[in-house]
Amino acid sequence: MIDQHSLTVVLVGVVTFLLVLFYWKHVWERRRLPPGPLPLPILGNFHLIYSNGLMPCLTKLAGKFGPIYTFYFGSRPTVILTGYQTIKEALVELGDVFVNRGRVPVFDELYHKSGLALINDESWSQLRQFSLTTLRDFGMGKKSLQEPLLEEARHLVSHFKTLKGQPVDPSTILMFATSNIIANLVLGTRYSYSDKTWRKILQDCHESFHIVSSIWGQMYDLFPGIMRYLPGPHQKIFTLLQPLKDAVKESVKNHQKTLDPACPRDYIDCFLLRMKQEEKNAKTAFNIRNLVSTVFDMFLGGSESTSITISYGLLMLVKYPEIQDKVHEEIDQVIGREKEPNADDRNHMPCTNALLHEIQRYCDIFPMGFMRATSRDVIFHGYHLPKGTDVLTLLSTVLQDPSQYEKPEEFNIYRFLDENGKFKKNNAFMPFSAGKRACVAESLVRLELFFFFTIILQNFTLKSSVDPKDLDISPAESGIENLPPAHEIQFIPRT
Repeated sequence: MIDQHSLTVVLVGVVTFLLVLFYWKHVWERRRLPPGPLPLPILGNFHLIYSNGLMPCLTKLAGKFGPIYTFYFGSRPTVILTGYQTIKEALVELGDVFVNRGRVPVFDELYHKSGLALINDESWSQLRQFSLTTLRDFGMGKKSLQEPLLEEARHLVSHFKTLKGQPVDPSTILMFATSNIIANLVLGTRYSYSDKTWRKILQDCHESFHIVSSIWGQMYDLFPGIMRYLPGPHQKIFTLLQPLKDAVKESVKNHQKTLDPACPRDYIDCFLLRMKQEEKNAKTAFNIRNLVSTVFDMFLGGSESTSITISYGLLMLVKYPEIQDKVHEEIDQVIGREKEPNADDRNHMPCTNALLHEIQRYCDIFPMGFMRATSRDVIFHGYHLPKGTDVLTLLSTVLQDPSQYEKPEEFNIYRFLDENGKFKKNNAFMPFSAGKRACVAESLVRLELFFFFTIILQNFTLKSSVDPKDLDISPAESGIENLPPAHEIQFIPRT
């Protein structure tokens, strides 16, 4: 029989051996990867995140290790890229190498590794090309989309007028408006602002993103094998988003029942027709699973992120009333109070265009971008990155790169205007990421922001019961998304 003391010694010895083995395994793995903070067994670099917060931690480490370094999310080594030059080189100049989607456990669980957002290789290429072509056919990036955008903006203005200048948190109504643009393209429908079921779905989506961006969501991505079974707020992420996924599935079923091959109504109809064409291809990307996940992702990305951008932007206009006055003046000169804007007006409204760019740059809604992975072995900046290496491009460090933007910590629309008051482009403007895996709906979002901001400011002066200099504009959560603090705005009709 082994006595208690001997058993303890054996257990300590086994644990010590495993820890040493783990340590040397990571030392061996790291030998050709970029340098970075030394990971702890199992925890990786979690202690650094816990102490400093995710984005501040990753940004600070760039100052120590340079624009490319290795960080351990739990036991997963991830190469972090920072700064405009490094990220441009990876995503644009070596776009084919950094084109794959990397591992993000919370989204892997949510999408079950399906849909345009997560699949890779030829399946992704086919699905992206199909999605771009189909969405363009239904108006994305074309003047034909102008009327649905104007219609939604009219509903938004009508809603704000009913408030009679009373302060309101606009976030939910803005989600209604932006989700309706996606619903028009993808489902061929529109939801009334009084639809309680859809309102609850949108509010649940918003709450889920708060959790994903919180420390709980970050811990899930670090330790998915453990967090999947532990109680906590992170468990709500999937239950909160399930009603939206169920609504998408139900819409797909209805489309299947009413499909007219001679007259496709929207994206779902076109996808179903493509499925019929490829039903004998066992490896096709066109299946129900990818359809549901792609449409689900379009709603999450197209409604949540765009509404947050608008909500954050309205807060910035309240914070800086002098900028609001300048945009009001330009709208009055170019469009007037009675005529509705059109897409061509953007070319004659440099101040408004500069405002929209600075809102996206400063508010930095997706500070980390989305995880990439190398599609093949590559030598990058002298380091060997094997095929399948997870790569995180910190878009925040591009949008706030001091070599590209003077005093990037300040909100300043004039950085996008030249000495003659004309709009001035900046190649380091990458809120939609860059390269082949950039946001598929970029042109839609740009037009959407223009119409919504222009029509709101054409009709209202935005104010707050809080003195502008006392308004807090720092993010309420900063993880996968930067979420604005809760705020109320008064929409006062212009006379």
